[in-house]
Amino acid sequence: MLGAVKVFAGNIGARTLDCFADMKYSVGFFGKICRSLCSFVLRGRVSYKILTMQILFTFVEALLISSLLAVVIGCAVIVMGYPFLAGFSQEDLIYPLITVVIMRELGPLLTAFIIIARSGTAIATEVAGMVVSGEVEAYVSVGVDPIEHIAVPRFLGVTISLLLLNIYFSLFGLAGSYCVSLFFTSIEPSEYFAGILRNLTLVDLFFSLLKSAVFGVAVATTALLRGFSVERAMTEIPVAGLRAVGNSFAYCIFADAVLTVLFYLI
Repeated sequence: MLGAVKVFAGNIGARTLDCFADMKYSVGFFGKICRSLCSFVLRGRVSYKILTMQILFTFVEALLISSLLAVVIGCAVIVMGYPFLAGFSQEDLIYPLITVVIMRELGPLLTAFIIIARSGTAIATEVAGMVVSGEVEAYVSVGVDPIEHIAVPRFLGVTISLLLLNIYFSLFGLAGSYCVSLFFTSIEPSEYFAGILRNLTLVDLFFSLLKSAVFGVAVATTALLRGFSVERAMTEIPVAGLRAVGNSFAYCIFADAVLTVLFYLI
């Protein structure tokens, strides 16, 4: 019995040390990306096409699914919340509820999940394929920094796309969902949008954008890190994609919890 406890404790300790080592490596990798940002801006014109294509794939091509999700969630809040609040003569509470759910809480998190599922996997597997095929070594051999040429444009593309997608999600969720909910409620357009503007604060907007930026950094860094971490086997490529998705979900949920607690403390 004592031996089993020792083995169990040893496994926990080893996993804890591995977790800290991985976190330390992740911070160092993120620092390397940050140091390469200036070089990319000054002399990375060749990689601007990669940045443009990354934004096209991550932001533009995700607009349809983001629109549908925003409308469904907005309609659900209005259609279910308004009659319930009306029963207590508290109809005006629907506006802060919509603002909190769509803009500050679910908007950034759901757009992050969309990008994780679409771009996180794609980036991790693409970069892993470059490593396995020797393309990264080829860049190094001719004096091209793979972080500056491969990582930075994808990092910027994902972060910018998540910010833009969150703004689009919020606007479409607040306005588009009302158009659908007209069939189920009797809220006047002037009353609805006036109520939204009254309850929309700069703090809500700031935390919504802050969450998007943090999630974008977490998703991009994790996907790139998992892609560069493979060795030489082709079987490691799908594993890198799966690990990127799992880790990105965990980091985003943890960051969302921390930022939400910070919001209420402020």
